[in-house]
Amino acid sequence: MALMDTPVVMIAGPRQCGKTTLAKKIITDDWSYLTFDDPAQLNIARHDPVGFIRNLPNRHTVLDEVQRVPELFVCMKQAVDEDRYPGRFLLTGSANALLIPQLSDSLAGRMEVIPLMPLSECEIQGTPPTFLANLMNQTAPRAKDIRIRDTLIEKILAGGFPEPLARNIASRRRAWYTQYLNSLVQRDIKDLAQIENADVIPRFMKLLANHVGQLTNFSEIGAQIGLSRQTVSRYLRLLEQLFLVSELPAWHRNENKRLVKAPKIHLVDSGLLAALKQLNAEKLIKNPQIFGHLLENYVYCELKKQASWQDESLHFSHYRDKDKVEVDLVLETASQEVMGIEVKAAATLSTKDFQGLQRLQRTAGNDFHIGVLLYDGDHTTAFGENLFAVPIGALWASIE
Repeated sequence: MALMDTPVVMIAGPRQCGKTTLAKKIITDDWSYLTFDDPAQLNIARHDPVGFIRNLPNRHTVLDEVQRVPELFVCMKQAVDEDRYPGRFLLTGSANALLIPQLSDSLAGRMEVIPLMPLSECEIQGTPPTFLANLMNQTAPRAKDIRIRDTLIEKILAGGFPEPLARNIASRRRAWYTQYLNSLVQRDIKDLAQIENADVIPRFMKLLANHVGQLTNFSEIGAQIGLSRQTVSRYLRLLEQLFLVSELPAWHRNENKRLVKAPKIHLVDSGLLAALKQLNAEKLIKNPQIFGHLLENYVYCELKKQASWQDESLHFSHYRDKDKVEVDLVLETASQEVMGIEVKAAATLSTKDFQGLQRLQRTAGNDFHIGVLLYDGDHTTAFGENLFAVPIGALWASIE
């Protein structure tokens, strides 16, 4: 739809998530396709970006991995301003143009960015997503899949990238993720930033993996690998640009001073997270705490993907107060309706498990819409007004 009314459309997401495949499915025979993973095209575009754009053979062009030639964005702006028509450029990028001011500013008002993440479980199973729609309608989701701990561990370890999903051997999946990170260091990271020692990035990623789901302290993280707080912050922004890491801000209201405002960190994919931590099914079964952290990251990723398909935008955050009472995820609509989601790896629950959601409900007041505790159980059950326990299988197989 965006190509029908917007001059420049960019499909943006991490490498190997399917951007090129999607672009090639969209285009017809009257389109040109050029990739900047081709050294010849890359050199031509960098040497003469103005001439490169002017000499494109067709009215509609795909430019694949365009973040490798940032000089082209200004040239595309000039070309669009001279002759503005829908679908002139379809771009793909493994770096978030919205986080690179000189790129996003060049095409402000001329470009629409379409996010593409690794596959969600709904996409893998071919089921329509209904979980968020139910929440926004103040309806507790129900599930077909119940008591799924073993299969849930498999889903978390596999992640959503198409290539490792196609591999049945766990060690081969981890090998793919290792090579994936190495290739990012060699290409995208060096393209985007001047880092004296880019080899520190894989170590930095492993360190971040150990802090997933925890409050982020840049100084503490930096001290573990000899980096300053400022350098940690810069590396984190870089990894965000590459869609590898997502910072989850704290939910707060200005009038409430008892709320903690430190962010949390999540990785873009649970399979990548598990590979960085060298985890397998046996280790997750033996260590419920580690499994809980991976499960929280997995749920966050699933909901972010589903949220990108909603007509109404949703703001993601987490809740924590000075009493250390917390809620894993808080989703807020533009009209300030608040939805809380807590994640538990257990199959049995008690009213104590709803302490965080109840605190959020009181703090949000009339803005509180619904609270859900996802668990590995059998039934959707009410635990108070607009508070529900919901089997985690409802994430991808909700019953209308």
